[in-house]
Amino acid sequence: TNAGARSGDRLVLTKPLGTGIVTTAAKNDAVGAATLATAVASMTRPNASACEAMLAVGVHAATDVTGFGLLGHLRSLLRASGCEGVVHAETVPLLPEALELARAGQIPGGSRRNREDLGADLDWAESIDDALRTVLCDAQTSGGLLISVAGERLDELLEALARSGDSAAVIGTVRAGPRPGHIDVV
Repeated sequence: TNAGARSGDRLVLTKPLGTGIVTTAAKNDAVGAATLATAVASMTRPNASACEAMLAVGVHAATDVTGFGLLGHLRSLLRASGCEGVVHAETVPLLPEALELARAGQIPGGSRRNREDLGADLDWAESIDDALRTVLCDAQTSGGLLISVAGERLDELLEALARSGDSAAVIGTVRAGPRPGHIDVV
């Protein structure tokens, strides 16, 4: 369920972002073969083993990251849980060339709409450049899982994901606050 995140939970992401940007660039013959292959490998890796690891450990909430992008899906999870969140932008895994391709304008329409839609629900640190803001809102195809797990279960989850061959990055925290669904990106 995407409801159930609790203040103090850590946020874990299991796949890198940027599939929308990379596939848009591929349609425009603007991306290298190696980057495209990495994106395809990410998109074709099932989330089943990560889901099994997550269920074995016991987490508070989770959702897959797809068309609404990381921040759109996080907003939904936080709203459903009555919480706010913090994302540490530098810890979010990205596909190779995702930032460069975003800077070059290889951005799908859905990703642009995601960013616009999030509007007042986001506060960005001034240090986060425009391309990274776009990638954090990028519409994903077969994206990873966004997991909210109690801090005391974090290491157990990371170990279970590693054993199953799934990547995992700790990207932020859940906190109590007066604006459910609000995200500070720092």
